[in-house]
Amino acid sequence: MLRLYHAARYSLMGLASAWRTEAAFRQEVVLFMVLAPLGCWLGESGIERALLVGPLLLVLIVELLNSGLEAAIDRIGPEIHPLSKQAKDVASAAVFVSLITAAAIWALVLI
Repeated sequence: MLRLYHAARYSLMGLASAWRTEAAFRQEVVLFMVLAPLGCWLGESGIERALLVGPLLLVLIVELLNSGLEAAIDRIGPEIHPLSKQAKDVASAAVFVSLITAAAIWALVLI
């Protein structure tokens, strides 16, 4: 039980850190807070609601992973390195793809 407590505490600290330091994460949380209730209201079944809310959570997850990867790369050093740039660009692309996925699922479910 103690391990679970510590794991939950570290997770909450990570969410708080992302909220404090990442503008994109804050924007996506606000978007989630607007769209998740809307998705629950617009979805006609449990499956539709899950399809509308699930991708919004996926965007937050991918943004958190992107932020963690960027922090780890920044920790290595301030110099610009092609592999560091590539890693950051690929992580950013993952966020972009998750946003497109969410938009596409919303369009498919609602149209």
